[in-house]
Order: sequence, then C-alpha cells, then structure tokens
Amino acid sequence: MIKINVISNNIAWKNYIKNPNDYIDKKIKKLNKKNKIYKNKIIFCTLLLSADKEIKELNKKFRNKNKVTDVLSFPFHTKKELKKKLKIDKEIYLGDIIVNFNKIKCKNSSSDFKLEFNKLWLHGLIHLFGYDHKKNKDYESMLKIETRFLSYLN
Repeated sequence: MIKINVISNNIAWKNYIKNPNDYIDKKIKKLNKKNKIYKNKIIFCTLLLSADKEIKELNKKFRNKNKVTDVLSFPFHTKKELKKKLKIDKEIYLGDIIVNFNKIKCKNSSSDFKLEFNKLWLHGLIHLFGYDHKKNKDYESMLKIETRFLSYLN
C-alpha cells in the first residue's frame, strides 16, 4: 500500500484543492485499489506543495540547477536497492516529491488544475520507484506507467 504525507506551506494551493491531504488520500486509495503490487507493504513518501521560490532553491541546492521547475523527486533508493528492500522490508520510505503550484497555474488555461497536479505528483512518484527518462526508451516506459496510474485516479 502506498501512502503519501502532504505538506503545504503555500496557501495558494487551497484555492484549487481545499484539503490537499484528503485529496491525495482519495487518489492514493484509488491507485492502491487498482495497483495491488504492493498490497502487503507500506510504501510511503512525502509530497511538498510549493511555489517558484521554494522549488528553485531546492533545485539549486540539490541539483545545482538555478531555475524553476514543475516537479522534483528525491528518491531515497536506487531502483536496484528498492527492489531488494521490497523483498525484505514491510515498510519502505521512497523519498520526497515537490510540486510547483505556479507551473501548474501557468499551463494552458483550458487545462484542468487537478489533472495537471495529478500528472506531476504521479510523475514524481514514478521517479521515486527508480524510473527515469534520460533515454528515449526510458521516457516511453515511464510515460506508459504514468498513463496507467493516471487512469486509475478517475
């Protein structure tokens, strides 16, 4: 079972998602119901709801990139390490995801805020499971997983 602890220091989020913890809990329940791979495990992570300034600082500090981005993921384990842990441990901390409010807000005004938010936090979650998109084939693999997980949330 996947669990996500939501932290929000930015009140702008509440204009779009009244209670981010409840919102994510409902989405995670749907994801867990459809994706039973980890049903006997407790897999958790932290989701920080941020804005431009905070995510830029984190991007600079941890990735040495002095720019704003839409989502950051900080996995605690490599894909190989996580695979081993999943065989042994009952509880596993995956890492941290940070999502930028401003980048969602900047997207095409016709798009749905919650849909864009779901895409970003799922993208971050998949990174925590050890997936990346540096190579084209990895991008396609990751996109398939994102699309499948996104379909579970409806």
